[in-house]
Amino acid sequence: MKNYDIPYKTYLSESELPDKWINVKAFMKSQHDPFLNPATLEPCTAEDLKPVFCDDVIKQELDCTTPYIDIPEEIVSFYKMYRPSPLVRAYCLEKALGTPAHIYYKFEGNNTSGSHKLNSAAAQVYYAKKQGLTSLTTETGAGQWGTALAMATAYFGIDLTVYMVKVSSLQKPYRKAVIETYGAKVVPSPSDTTAAGRAILAKMPETGGSLGCAISEAVETATNTPNCRYVLGSVLDHVLLHQTVIGLEAKKALDKYGVTPDVIIGCAGGGSNLGGLIAPFMADKLQGKTDTDIVAVEPASCPSLTRGLYKYDFCDTGRMTPLARMYSLGSGFIPSANHAGGLRYHGMSPILSKLYHDKYMRAVSVEQTKVFEAAEYFAKTEGILPAPESAHAIKAALDEALECKRTGQAKNILFGLTGTGYFDLKAYMEYNAGNMTDYVPTDAELQKGFASFPDIPQNR
Repeated sequence: MKNYDIPYKTYLSESELPDKWINVKAFMKSQHDPFLNPATLEPCTAEDLKPVFCDDVIKQELDCTTPYIDIPEEIVSFYKMYRPSPLVRAYCLEKALGTPAHIYYKFEGNNTSGSHKLNSAAAQVYYAKKQGLTSLTTETGAGQWGTALAMATAYFGIDLTVYMVKVSSLQKPYRKAVIETYGAKVVPSPSDTTAAGRAILAKMPETGGSLGCAISEAVETATNTPNCRYVLGSVLDHVLLHQTVIGLEAKKALDKYGVTPDVIIGCAGGGSNLGGLIAPFMADKLQGKTDTDIVAVEPASCPSLTRGLYKYDFCDTGRMTPLARMYSLGSGFIPSANHAGGLRYHGMSPILSKLYHDKYMRAVSVEQTKVFEAAEYFAKTEGILPAPESAHAIKAALDEALECKRTGQAKNILFGLTGTGYFDLKAYMEYNAGNMTDYVPTDAELQKGFASFPDIPQNR
């Protein structure tokens, strides 16, 4: 018999909303390698980063020692519009699978952006407003980050230009419509509005774009526009920091019932969702308090952790950004246009790359038809249509639960449900019609991306 003492949904009270973010870097045994100035190949200083990023997030980016960082009251007030988000015990899914596992998911889709991205968007736009900036630029792949940032800039009163990966802007016109509804400008990328975009189009005129391309255009526009900065929705340390509200809430909810996760699963593109979900649990693991199995799930069509190289690389295709040591497929890697979800970035968060390299977590990759199969199974059992990104985590959670059924182990499984899939109906239509195909790059194709790694000493 199942223990129904734990409710289907656990909502923390408003007073239990975290007022501090947890900085997992303060708990790491060794830090990831520093970002490098591409001109000097020396570690980036705050002054190096000031032309691109807001001052306060630069401080957070470079802070490796403060365990907990205060969340300003203005950001907490914004969070209260849609947080705390529910922790759900997936009783219906457990029953359908016939598994002894206890499955929990943290649902981040209860806001108009439909995803977790609003957690960092609110923070970064608040800091931009505080600094007196009047406009921002960014990129977006699946459209979740662009939507969230448009919501935040509308709230705080700042102009926004979003460079949206071209193939995504075609696949997801309603995402584009929502971004524009909130007053932001959307430019399909690569475009002819920037030097970086024109250069990419000259080399690959038929390209559907990538996050690396869109980042190049957004950074170029930010650095050439007065009183403007660039904001990023994943990868960087400060973005993962802002997303730790997810993990902090999840841990507090589980602690109410004395539940410790045996396995934590999250989808991974640039790493913000996974990094935010696992942060407090990883802090415990780094201190030797637990031995939680932490799993990153990425698309087989863009497998940075499972098939990439751990090297210094540019964060963008135009090679304008600082160099980061991360697991990467090369800044020149362009994901297949038939890949329907987000998670299209060539690299992985330096924090997560370091933790993975040091074997504190593991990674798996999954093909998209299996992802959509898992998504529809979840929708039919739990009643939520998940975003394709989230469905990567669902697929791995189903596999783990079925393994528990095989072995008879009653593990506690926690995964991140990053958002809803209502803007992804075209992809669901393709899957339901039997038109969706899997694409897994060959070693030779990956080698083309690896050839774009910068020619610099990698053993710094």
